[in-house]
Amino acid sequence: MNAEKRKLKLKNTETELLPQLEVAEHFFSRLKGLLGTATLPEGQGLWIHRCNSIHTFFMKYTIDCIFLDADLRVVSLVPSVSPGRMVWPQAKADSVIEIAAGQLQKFDLKIGEQLYVGN
Repeated sequence: MNAEKRKLKLKNTETELLPQLEVAEHFFSRLKGLLGTATLPEGQGLWIHRCNSIHTFFMKYTIDCIFLDADLRVVSLVPSVSPGRMVWPQAKADSVIEIAAGQLQKFDLKIGEQLYVGN
């Protein structure tokens, strides 16, 4: 991953969820995503703009996904997406944050919670 780095927080409490969130907002960074990476360490993630579905074809590890609307509200949570899978379009999703498998359970996020991405 070689995109711009940010932090992911819960908006209402400022609780930091990810200290290292890379942003894929341009065509090639969105196209590449996590392809070519060997692992996604805990505490890191990739935020893919203009994305309401994902695939894990040619990936080597399982991920969790947080789908967000344009206001960064959680619209869908998809845990444990194994390599070679497809997550179909999620209603109202505008972007997705891909994180290490198992992180969703630790974050205990709920549909409707609002997140914040900043420095």
